[in-house]
Amino acid sequence: MRKTLLFAAAFTILGVLIGILFFGGAYAGAEARGSGPVGVWFAIFPDAPFRYHMIVFNSDGTMQQANPDAGDAHTSDSDGMGIWMREGNSVKGKFVEITADRTTRAFVSRGEISFEITVNGDVFTGRATGKFYDLDNKVVVGPIQTAFNGSRVTLP
Repeated sequence: MRKTLLFAAAFTILGVLIGILFFGGAYAGAEARGSGPVGVWFAIFPDAPFRYHMIVFNSDGTMQQANPDAGDAHTSDSDGMGIWMREGNSVKGKFVEITADRTTRAFVSRGEISFEITVNGDVFTGRATGKFYDLDNKVVVGPIQTAFNGSRVTLP
């Protein structure tokens, strides 16, 4: 009897895991086909020190943002790590990056960039607001606002 219960429990757990993998994969596949932001994007932030960025939206609501830090000869910033969520027809999110002084290697600021985009197939348009904080959580730069846009990286 005990073996039967253990087998039934194991079978149920296996079924749940297969369901999560199947439906999770179907969701990610639908997102990647253009119904949402999941995927890799080439983005242009016209007002940023370096205009060109790469953004990855993951199906679990996390994201990464990267760009060469060549836009500022005095400071160097990290890749941004963040979160996103759907809200109606929009996607809202925030990523955070750390900035250091190139000469002293000292902490300069923590940048928090909030954004809202609208995805239309393989393109998006949006607005972002950046605030930069010191170690005491006081705003040292910002808010800075900019429009930006992106195009999905696709296979030929």
